[in-house]
This record gives sequence, structure tokens and C-alpha cells, in this order.
Amino acid sequence: MTHKSGFINIIGNPNVGKSTLSNIMVGKKLSIISHKSQTTRHRILGIVNDDNYQMIFSDTPGILKPAHKLHESMMDSIKITFEDADIIMYVVEYKDYDLRNSKLINKIKSSKVPLLLIINKIDSIDQQKLDNEIEYWNKVLPNAEIWPISAIENFNVNELKNRIIDILPIGPAYFPKDQLSDKPERFFVNEIIREKILINFKKEIPYSVEVVTESFEEELKIIKIRSIIMVERNSQKGIIIGHKGEAIKKIGTQSRIDIESFFNKKVFLDLQVKVNKNWRSSDNELKRFGYNQK
Repeated sequence: MTHKSGFINIIGNPNVGKSTLSNIMVGKKLSIISHKSQTTRHRILGIVNDDNYQMIFSDTPGILKPAHKLHESMMDSIKITFEDADIIMYVVEYKDYDLRNSKLINKIKSSKVPLLLIINKIDSIDQQKLDNEIEYWNKVLPNAEIWPISAIENFNVNELKNRIIDILPIGPAYFPKDQLSDKPERFFVNEIIREKILINFKKEIPYSVEVVTESFEEELKIIKIRSIIMVERNSQKGIIIGHKGEAIKKIGTQSRIDIESFFNKKVFLDLQVKVNKNWRSSDNELKRFGYNQK
């Protein structure tokens, strides 16, 4: 049988369910999830392998208007998705008509590859509203194939996956067949810790945080990890640590449980907090943290 392979690049505004959908398609939680915008900062590849195909799902940050260099780097990662896409999945939700970046939307409209317009979260609307949505998007993106789904309810997702396999181009595998992602182990440790910060803290704290894993030592029965939580101000450091260290202890416990589940191994996690002023606007620091890699 002929082998198929391709990049299925997922784009859309913040909080429309791109990461949830990507995780379901891949069958493993590679992208962190929270209700806050800007949860996804990097382009993350999730690889689905079969004897007859290889699907490479590319989860991307939500489309936004950049406020600093970190945002600019996040938007650059979306632009790259138009260069290597074999299929584009543009994810929206009900009344998601605020197209945050006109240049990207024009690229979507002029795309030469198959375009799947995914209306997510349809479990929260009735049939009449869904019909109105389909009519609207048929006019805005007449070149798109429209798919109503509910990622969280797993409604119409398997059918969507089968459709993607149908339209995958013929080609060899891009990655080894036993590979799950393009990201290293430390990346997923960083993201799990950052997810817990997104969940446990409000206001500016989660957006001022970056996580760096300085050591990852895998032994026979345990993985020993030392990670640094970077913040921009001393006041933020105090909030992350909390009264008598209670906040950092909570983050550490929640993170360790998820890291153990991810790697299926016992984990010792050492968490530290350091101040790194204005890292979001520093080219050098952003590059160090894995951004600005066009």
C-alpha cells in the first residue's frame, strides 16, 4: 500500500481548543491546557504513526497582536506553519469572528493546500446557531471544508481524523516511526510546570513566568530533575514561593505527579525561583528559552 505523510498545522485564536484537539489526535497530552490565553507559546509537533501513514500535527500559539518580543516570536512560529503545511486546520468557536491578524487570515484565504475549518465546542450551541455558523464561514472561507466538532466531548473527531488520512499526500515518513514529538524531554517538564503556574496564579504572574530545566538525570528507577522558574520581578518571586514556601510546594507536587505520569517513572523534582528582569523583551533571553528560532 502507498505510504502517506504530511504536516497538519493547527491555527486559530486563543482558547478555541487547538491544544485539546491536537492532544486527542496524537493520543497523548503533549500541549498543556488552561483557560488562560497564551497558554501555548511554542509550536509543538505531535507525530501519529501507522504502517501506512505518518501524520504530524502542529499545535501553535493563539493568534494575537504582539505586545512585546515574546509575542512576536510566538506569531513567527505561526507564520512558519504556512511554509510547510500539507493541510491547514483553522479552529474557531461560536461567534469567533474577531480575526486578530489580517495578514494571517489573508494567507489562510489564499492557501493552496487543503483547508479544514473546524467549528469547535458545538456541544454548547443548538442546531440553529450551528447552521448560522456554517453559513457564515461558507461565505468567509469558500475554499474551506467545514467540520463541526466538540473536542472535549470527542464528537466527530474520529471522523475528522479519518478525513485527514484520506487527504494526506503520498510520501515517506519525515520522522522515525517510534518518535512522538520533535521536542526534547526537558521541554515537556518545563511545560508541565508552567501549566501548574497558569492554573494556580492569576493576573500577570503566569505571563511573566518561564521555566528552564537545568538538569534531567534518568536513573534506573527514578528521574532526578532540577528546574528554575524565572520571573521578572522580586514581588513575583515572593508570590510564587508563597507563605512559608506553601505555593512553590503545591506547584512542585502537582508538577511531579504529571511528570511521573508523562514519563511513567518515579520523579524527584527540585524547584527554584529566580528573577530575570524583562526577559520577555530580551532577544538573547528569548533565544535561550527556545524562542526566536525562525
